[in-house]
Amino acid sequence: MSGNSKIKEVHLQRRAAVYIRQSSGRQVLHNQESQRLQYALKAKAVEWGWSDVEIIDCDLGISASVGNKRVGFDGMTAAVALGEVGIIFSREASRLSRTDKDWARLFEVCSLFDTLISDGDQIYDSNCADDQLILGIRAAMSVAELRTIRIRLVAGMENKAKRGEFQRALPAGYIWDSCGKVVIDPDARVKDAIDLVFKKFREIQSIRQTHLWFHAQNIELPVHQYQSPRGGVTWQLPKQGCVHRILKNH
Repeated sequence: MSGNSKIKEVHLQRRAAVYIRQSSGRQVLHNQESQRLQYALKAKAVEWGWSDVEIIDCDLGISASVGNKRVGFDGMTAAVALGEVGIIFSREASRLSRTDKDWARLFEVCSLFDTLISDGDQIYDSNCADDQLILGIRAAMSVAELRTIRIRLVAGMENKAKRGEFQRALPAGYIWDSCGKVVIDPDARVKDAIDLVFKKFREIQSIRQTHLWFHAQNIELPVHQYQSPRGGVTWQLPKQGCVHRILKNH
């Protein structure tokens, strides 16, 4: 075990939670090094004396901004409140949260139930005044960083819009034509798939059951590639949200 005096036997008797998150599907696919560094925290937990280490990675591809449901984060917070977690590992503060509300909720339960927090280099005790200050500063920086990113993104979009060059990624079934106008995708397979979604929904009258029908029949639906508004479509078995977006946008 590490000589770090903050680690007590009571912490080691509970499990270590390694929280892993990236904000978008694109990061999950193309930033593999970040994932490797995050998963490597399990070895650090073992090195410091934990035998029971839980990897929480079901929030990969989900932003930590306001309004997003993060099953992994919520489950981890609940486990802390049940006294089941001795330490939370997360490489960066922004992995845990981008909102003041989530930070406050997590820190409160960590403080009440004596759960440590670590980035793999340092260990923080939320009941220690100095550690509270450091964690508070990191939390504030994480929230401010997200706000700065949003401001830059909006400014960039506004500048493109002024030049008449701004184009959003379109829902499946629509494309940008050569004149920069939104038109119905002429691809016959795409048209047939969209029509089938509406046909089955009219029959079943349930988005969830429509989604399940496509899976049962092993029928793929078109999804626009996120890399580019003009990037064409890929075909895959639909998520429930995919069916909802098709019904909403057509």
